[in-house]
Amino acid sequence: MNKSTLLALVAAAALGAAADHWWPVKPSGTSSLGSTAAVRKPLYYRNPMNPSVTSSAPAKDEMGMDYVPVYEEDLNGGAEQLRKLLYYRNPMGLDDTSPMPKKDAMGMDYIPVFADEAGSEDNNLVKISSDKIQKLGVRMAEVKEGDISRTVHAVGVIEADERKLSTVALKFDAFIEKLYVNATGQLVSKGQPLFDLYSPDLLSAQREYLTAKNGLAMLANSEPWMQDSIKELAQSGLEKLRNWGVSETEIRNLEKQGKAQRTLVIRSPASGIVMEKTALAGMRAAAGDTLFKIADLSSVWVIAEVYEQEIGLVSPGQPVRVMLDAYPGRPFDGKVTFIYPTLNAQTRTVKVRIELPNPQGLLKPMMYAHVEMVTAARQALVVPRSSVLDGGKQTLVLVERGEGRFEPRPVKLGMRGDDTVEVLEGVRSSEKVVVAANFLIDAESNLRAALNSFGAHVLGPEASKPEPPPEQGDNAASGKSSPAADHAGHDGM
Repeated sequence: MNKSTLLALVAAAALGAAADHWWPVKPSGTSSLGSTAAVRKPLYYRNPMNPSVTSSAPAKDEMGMDYVPVYEEDLNGGAEQLRKLLYYRNPMGLDDTSPMPKKDAMGMDYIPVFADEAGSEDNNLVKISSDKIQKLGVRMAEVKEGDISRTVHAVGVIEADERKLSTVALKFDAFIEKLYVNATGQLVSKGQPLFDLYSPDLLSAQREYLTAKNGLAMLANSEPWMQDSIKELAQSGLEKLRNWGVSETEIRNLEKQGKAQRTLVIRSPASGIVMEKTALAGMRAAAGDTLFKIADLSSVWVIAEVYEQEIGLVSPGQPVRVMLDAYPGRPFDGKVTFIYPTLNAQTRTVKVRIELPNPQGLLKPMMYAHVEMVTAARQALVVPRSSVLDGGKQTLVLVERGEGRFEPRPVKLGMRGDDTVEVLEGVRSSEKVVVAANFLIDAESNLRAALNSFGAHVLGPEASKPEPPPEQGDNAASGKSSPAADHAGHDGM
């Protein structure tokens, strides 16, 4: 190479170096890794020996080791590097979020929520894998139109029909001479003799009546004013006997015989069973004393106690089925005849009167009865009762959306039948709802977290932004964690 050529090459090299594009030279003290790290900002710092202890600023533990920085791509590593982490939510669906990993009171890790999940259309759906669906034993039923009715169950006591109760009481003082019916529970017929009695007052009344009646016959040809006077006296004596309870049969016998009877036969005023008997042979009975109480048990009442919340389902004329422990498997049919106007404040029940025929006398007063009152069936949109999740403030059903997805949907309910529930709002006919393992799905999939967009506990935009971790100050510098931090953590950190 000649001298001129060498000088040309040296000049070209000098010009290229001056223009900074002939030989690429990296600035000293920098690297591609250092440049990337310069723009990375840690989310927080964690204790190198205890990942559950975190700090928002660099710190050291008790052994002098630096806290380890945690970056977003570390949390979202692998295929999820491009996903933006928003916050961590409580694994049991409680309204509790955290900007950093932590554990709940039971030691379960909080679940990360990413931006694409928070804005997804399926965020309100509960997702269950097919193998878990089989393990949980999930079963579905179709929402459809059907008959719905409600059976009101109550307990009651059999009582005698008050309209068929009769009592035997005297309207004058007397002495009981002889008893013809001398046992409680004895069956009597209307007009059957009950007892003989003697009364001085009654004997005098008989004589007055007979004297006036005989005098009327003797004065048949006398002056009209005399006949009217004696006739009025006879009529007064007859009314006195009737007012004292002397039967027409005994009055006819008195007129036929023409002389006062020392004793008078008292007869039963109705047919039935002797429920009470206080009369004894030889006893003195005062006016107003009840000597017999007779009940006609050809039909009886059942007084049932219906709870306050079910009384609106009961109406007069409603058919009723009554079961008795004395006759298992044998129903007795009756109907509601009256609903009492008052409520028992202690039991919060209302009395309902049910009338039952009792031709064979099997139904006895004071028997306990089990009452079933069936309401009239009507058409409605119904779902099985087991499909309803009642949370107090909100009532839900899980609607199947296919591919292991279930939508928790609020519903408005109407009548609750024996096996079905009327749905007024919330679901449509032909949709399928979960009827078995719905509570397990709730626990497995954090149902409440999926309901965030339905109620007052929605996580709004402010709640979805991760907040900076709390400053630990001296505790962070010394490696000591705060009480809140002791309960936070993530096993993978």
